[in-house]
Amino acid sequence: MSNLGFRIFTDFERPSKELVNEFRELPVANIDDNMGRISAVDSAIKPYNKSKLLGPAFTVKVPQGDNLMFHKALDLAKEGDVIVVAGFGYTERALCGEIMMNYAIMKKFAGFVIDGAIRDVDTTRGLDFPVYARGVQPNGPYKNGPGEINVPVSVGGQVVFPGDIVIGDEDGLIFVRPEEAPELIEKVKAFNNNEKNILGNLDKGIPMDREWVDKTLNDRGCEIVE
Repeated sequence: MSNLGFRIFTDFERPSKELVNEFRELPVANIDDNMGRISAVDSAIKPYNKSKLLGPAFTVKVPQGDNLMFHKALDLAKEGDVIVVAGFGYTERALCGEIMMNYAIMKKFAGFVIDGAIRDVDTTRGLDFPVYARGVQPNGPYKNGPGEINVPVSVGGQVVFPGDIVIGDEDGLIFVRPEEAPELIEKVKAFNNNEKNILGNLDKGIPMDREWVDKTLNDRGCEIVE
């Protein structure tokens, strides 16, 4: 029987680089609009610099305030991976700081997503390496385990599987299953084009169609008093 709660899956199927790169210029907000508007990660998990995030998820599940498995992930993840750490939202001990971030840069990882805390935040803001976290705390972590690597985890209210495509910008984060990505990409591109047309018309002084506002109010029985 496998050792539930304390196990490592060393590898998983990653999406093609070509598929991942299709998301490079797509805003997280527009992706979420085409995923039911219920798929973005909890807004409490914020970017700590302006670097955009994109890559396949390398998932890690750790106990509150313990980063043993996070360290092991640094040894196992591959170039271009996003290390996604499920830390139960605990923010009273940092799970990583400047040294781990710079090690990840050396290994050419794509970024960190941490449902927990980080430290050395001043340095983090100056890195060309995307880091998303729930908070900042100078208290350091324990290194005892247990934990799991490359299992499905919950981060910021969303489930993420190893190999899911992680997209992050200054608005926030979203995870996309690779098998759902091709159709989603086409929808988001069409959505983007429509937005560009609207903005172009506004620049020309052409107003938007606003009839839907009154129709919705009427359909929902809103009373209008003049």
